[in-house]
Amino acid sequence: MRTRKINEINYKKLLDYGFILNDNIYYYEQNILSDKFKVVIEIKDDLKSKVIDNTTLDEYILVDVDSASGNYVGMVKDEYERLLLDIINTCTKKEIYKSKQLKDVLKYIKKTYKDNPEYLWKNSPSTAAIRNKKNNKWYLVIMVINSSKLGIDKNEEVEVIDIRYQKDLSSAIIDNVNIFPGWHMNKKSWISILLDGTLDNEIVYSLIDNSYDLSEK
Repeated sequence: MRTRKINEINYKKLLDYGFILNDNIYYYEQNILSDKFKVVIEIKDDLKSKVIDNTTLDEYILVDVDSASGNYVGMVKDEYERLLLDIINTCTKKEIYKSKQLKDVLKYIKKTYKDNPEYLWKNSPSTAAIRNKKNNKWYLVIMVINSSKLGIDKNEEVEVIDIRYQKDLSSAIIDNVNIFPGWHMNKKSWISILLDGTLDNEIVYSLIDNSYDLSEK
């Protein structure tokens, strides 16, 4: 049986989907591939699932073997994964961002300016803009990018925000450790901040306030 971590389960939606609650565990079964196989799912804190061969009633373990290949195994895997993904998308809240600092930033903006991220790009679902409601100008852009794009000698996904900064003065604050030239923006008037927790939240908040003020000028 496969175990998968999932975020913020909506238990009402599980019941609407067809799950049955028994002893604090949500159960669901569905036949796939013209009823030749059955997917069995249990959800409590994690999602546990397996595929049963309806002919032999044995667990079809090939779906969890990466090296297993062939058209038939591939079809079973595809239907199995499609069902799991549909349940996750329907019954859980997707966690777009991982870093605590970015979550803190979003809470600060919501509390201070009553603004929310706008996800404007279908091909880049983690990229979002936050705009000043008074004039619709952006004052912050959220992006998940590879660290190498900032010149960091690593190969990992990082969460950054682009914010406005006083034109032609950004070189005074850029340290290429926490603060970088604006990625994908005008480098004379935008900076990027790496949200990995090493730069104090209060400093990040003050820079966001500065960006908000600049968006009004």
